[in-house]
Amino acid sequence: MQDKILIVDDEAQIVSLMEQAMTAEGYRVLTASNGIEAMNQLGQAPDLIILDVMMPGMNGFELCQMIRDEVDCPILFVSAKQTEADRIQGLSIGGDDYITKPFSLRELKARVAAHLRGSRRMRESSAERSLLRYGRLRINLKGREVHVNDAVVPMTAKEFDIVELLALHPGQVFSKEQIYDRIWGLEASGDASTVTEHIKKIRAKLGSRDPLNSYISTLWGVGYKWERSDS
Repeated sequence: MQDKILIVDDEAQIVSLMEQAMTAEGYRVLTASNGIEAMNQLGQAPDLIILDVMMPGMNGFELCQMIRDEVDCPILFVSAKQTEADRIQGLSIGGDDYITKPFSLRELKARVAAHLRGSRRMRESSAERSLLRYGRLRINLKGREVHVNDAVVPMTAKEFDIVELLALHPGQVFSKEQIYDRIWGLEASGDASTVTEHIKKIRAKLGSRDPLNSYISTLWGVGYKWERSDS
């Protein structure tokens, strides 16, 4: 089955160049010149979106936030806006990559292929790992439930999101800032210190059911990681 790529840019010449390049790679290409057209194309279920930032009317950052409410496919920003602040904003609001104009078509094709591979691996992994097991603890990803010794451990939505993030990446260290950005997002009005309080509550809940295991460890000054437990 062909992967579908949606290209959103108001510059017809750039759209044409990218469309030719992506078609040559065997992808099915959809195009849009503004936010309204792009939202209408989401019904085609694109596998990846290439998105310009500076467009008339709704800009790419605003459109990205709307798209994220509808689909979770990779979004690659391609923009003439080159400052670090622009790149950080694009990645913080849901973009998966940020390429500045002018760009190499070879690099764009390589990045598209890499993100599509990653997306396929994630879908396959998600399908295989709807239930995680760590010793006495089970995490039902689809049902969004945590069980210890077959008893449900009540979790708030944010607490479960943190558990899910860490448990899906055992051994990987996440800073408070990384956790906050992933779970709360750019539009949140708080700060990363709330992560510490949520981690404390999660530990207390898990510890009350399984005092012999510490599932989340702290690397002082660095962040938190999930510890695999086989007991």
